[in-house]
Amino acid sequence: MKFVLALIGLVLACSVDISVSKDAALETVSKHGQLSVKGVDIVDENGEKVQLKGMSLFWDVWMPQYYNKESIDGIHDLCHSNVVRAAMSVVTEEDGGYIETPEDTLERLFAVIDAAIEDDIYVIVDWHDHQADLHLNYSLEFFDIVSKKYTGVPNIIYETFNEPTGQSWNDVLKPYHEAVIQVIRANDPDNIIVLGTPTWSQSVDQAAANPITGQKNIMYTLHFYAGTHKQWLRDTATNALNNGIPIFVTEYGTVNADASDPIDEAESRLWWNWLDEHNISYANWAISDKIEGASALVPNATSAEVCQEEFLTDSGKLVVAQNKA
Repeated sequence: MKFVLALIGLVLACSVDISVSKDAALETVSKHGQLSVKGVDIVDENGEKVQLKGMSLFWDVWMPQYYNKESIDGIHDLCHSNVVRAAMSVVTEEDGGYIETPEDTLERLFAVIDAAIEDDIYVIVDWHDHQADLHLNYSLEFFDIVSKKYTGVPNIIYETFNEPTGQSWNDVLKPYHEAVIQVIRANDPDNIIVLGTPTWSQSVDQAAANPITGQKNIMYTLHFYAGTHKQWLRDTATNALNNGIPIFVTEYGTVNADASDPIDEAESRLWWNWLDEHNISYANWAISDKIEGASALVPNATSAEVCQEEFLTDSGKLVVAQNKA
């Protein structure tokens, strides 16, 4: 009888569909291929829903030590990620960015993209700017270069404007995005493009009221920090989803909006539950050893130590556990 029960159990186990793993590290590009947007969902080349979970790098000019293959290996293997976000600085007060040193910026970006391709994960190319509308010509140049270089590569996701602040969606942001989309689509007709929304990418309701039309595979950015942004922002985002607006959380934190402690674990879990319920993809801010609550790494962690458990902060440990949950 025990043998029969064991045999039945074995048969049942073999019949279970194990094609979709909760561990994001196993949900790779070779498994899902070209992504697209269907309704409010990301789907793979077979039309099945996909969720990306991973990490955002810090501003490249301030954390260049993590813009390399060692870091991306750790992000995939040990932070259990199938997406990494490259936060490419555009302009800073003292330390440059793409506008001042485009060659350096592109070198760091290409290192991350090439590593992500080798590691079989997706990569978000983030124009990390708060005033991208004032730098449109540079945006067009940047996205033209990147989309030409990686034409036909399914790993790439474009993020055209990290966090607008007080700019009008109708008068400023929507025309800006439409111009950048046109440049990208001239080289890359298919890969997903994520569009920043007003108020530090929180006001997805404004985009929902006047969405971009005539384009495929576009999504809208939502950012949150669990210690600051509560149920009211989830309600705003739910209403946008109900209006047919696809959302991608390209940046979130477990702490306050100024990146400071404490970790709000309870609110973080409410957010993760909501994201998972709605099949929304997300990337944690940030792979950084800066002494602040949002950092995933302890001070002085090297690229070879990225995402090793003993070099993770409390926030980093919480996020990694979620990435593989």
